[in-house]
Amino acid sequence: MPANKKYLSTSNWQRFSKLSAGFLGGYLVCLSFHFALAQWWNRAWVLVTLSFTGFILWAVLLLLAFLAKSEKKIWGLYLLLTAVFSLLTYIGKLYRSY
Repeated sequence: MPANKKYLSTSNWQRFSKLSAGFLGGYLVCLSFHFALAQWWNRAWVLVTLSFTGFILWAVLLLLAFLAKSEKKIWGLYLLLTAVFSLLTYIGKLYRSY
């Protein structure tokens, strides 16, 4: 059964933007999240679990990029989350020195 044409995107730019948001944006959010966790909890445990939870989180973020109506909003959300987690990583480095 083919997909309903009204739900498919017609713009190549929109497809590319959602695909890149899913792959790159999801990857950046996933890594920055785990790096922020590594600053506040045991680094070895977080980085070991990154191999499992990282893939699951990345796959969920990839799917969410295609469910979003606007590629600009999903890119904005992923960049905002990456910035927040990077800020938490930076704060963790300032206050928690190992």
